[in-house]
Amino acid sequence: MVSPELHGDSRGFFYESWRQDQYAELGIGPEFVQDNHSRSSRGVLRGLHYQLSNPQGKLVRVLIGEIYDVIVDMRQSSPTFKQWTGVTLSAENHAMLWVPPGFAHGFQVVSDIAEIAYKCTAYYLPEDEQCLLWNDPGLAINWPISGSPALSDKDQQGKPLAAAPTYS
Repeated sequence: MVSPELHGDSRGFFYESWRQDQYAELGIGPEFVQDNHSRSSRGVLRGLHYQLSNPQGKLVRVLIGEIYDVIVDMRQSSPTFKQWTGVTLSAENHAMLWVPPGFAHGFQVVSDIAEIAYKCTAYYLPEDEQCLLWNDPGLAINWPISGSPALSDKDQQGKPLAAAPTYS
């Protein structure tokens, strides 16, 4: 997770959401080729998505509201293969999450509304997209809102981790 230096006073705040030289020091140095922006309501769960032959790195931040953001390491060569991490990102904490290429990514909205912006290192290719099952017992992700989330048709068809394609 990245916490940018926030400059604020009674008028509001300012921070640099992307500065190549400083982020390169943190190991985030790719060229970004696409920016995305989404809006969702409470309980919506998007993911867990990844592209197999064209992996995307993502720098994710919340503009409005709050989400619980999850990444799953899909790289067989990694010591954290098949492990997940979850963090809270919000408009209030200004934190950002770096999702390296080779990770599945998803989030659940915990505020009434959330708007998310993220920079991507590769173009989105719908024919290349993979989806992990959000409630796979093999992952045992502790999502903050219990019960059945609002899911897209695609996300309802996610694969369990044991059957999902991975990176070598």
